[in-house]
Amino acid sequence: MIKNEKAVVVFSGGQDSTTCLFWAKKTFKEVVAVTFHYGQRHEAEIDAAKDIAAELNVPHHILDMGLLGQLAPNALTRNDIAIEEREGQPPTTFVEGRNLLFLSFAAILGKQYDARHIVTGVCETDFSGYPDCRDSFVKSLNVTLNLSMDYEFVIHTPLMWLDKKETWALADDLGAFDYVREHTLTCYNGIKGAGCGECPACKLRQNGLDQYLAEKGGDVR
Repeated sequence: MIKNEKAVVVFSGGQDSTTCLFWAKKTFKEVVAVTFHYGQRHEAEIDAAKDIAAELNVPHHILDMGLLGQLAPNALTRNDIAIEEREGQPPTTFVEGRNLLFLSFAAILGKQYDARHIVTGVCETDFSGYPDCRDSFVKSLNVTLNLSMDYEFVIHTPLMWLDKKETWALADDLGAFDYVREHTLTCYNGIKGAGCGECPACKLRQNGLDQYLAEKGGDVR
């Protein structure tokens, strides 16, 4: 039973990965979190991940992936690139190869812990045009990792078919709604909680929250 097994959670300290961390803690016997430092605009993201992992008593690794920012210029690593959504193309916040590398390194770390489960918060329903959030990519990489390391991993994507309203509902079901709402950092401008309210990540998060609270009959703000 997977309840007695170990998992590694790819963890940014944002809404999705924190919801997945709570899900993993409920699903597996042991959980380890791994955060990647790839030259993000805001150290606040790393700090949020550190704080959450410590508060939830989860062993936490931070791996240096600075080379990614050098190879793939994007709005999340370069202050001179504007955050924009582009018709027919991924938004400027797309980091080429990010999930490919993150999941691969999470698997390498996982094997050191004898963990066979990798958990990630990617989502095809609200994937914002990011090709490496698709279910087909995750399934393909899962096979590749198993072959490359001769080790049977399972990549879990609890949010793959959920929209943001449903992701809030999952957090609530896990008893983590208030925690996720107050402590996570989703904002592209580095503001915790409700964020700046203007960037695409904040708008997506808030729209989902408004929909969930309206359905639940709670306080929208």
